Amino acid sequence: MELNYKTAEKVLHAAKEKALLMNIPVSIAVVDSGGHLIALARLDSVYGVIDFALKKARTAAMFGVNSDIMEEIISETGVHGYGMLNSNGGLLTIAGGVVLQDKAGKIIGAIGSSGGTPEQDKEIAEAGAQAIA
Repeated sequence: MELNYKTAEKVLHAAKEKALLMNIPVSIAVVDSGGHLIALARLDSVYGVIDFALKKARTAAMFGVNSDIMEEIISETGVHGYGMLNSNGGLLTIAGGVVLQDKAGKIIGAIGSSGGTPEQDKEIAEAGAQAIA
């Protein structure tokens, strides 16, 4: 299964509902497995977090793990972490980027949320990912 707009919209809708329920002004980005933007919502968030949401989603999609897991991996690299963080147009290794998988477990993309705390962003992104689990 490839991530198409209809599925991305379903993921985005579930994440938006969670953010609205939590009353958190976030931006939410859904990308395909190559990190290309498919859907975006800005829920009255500040402008700067749009890029954060997109980078969290791209980080998860490109490496096949949630963005907070990449944080753990990079933090263990010492001096080499700088180069890793600045690769691929800049990674964002803060919680809130969650991989999207099809029913067979294949990674088809990722969702990123930004505007709340890292824990809130992760909760919102996970709600989106659960929409297709």
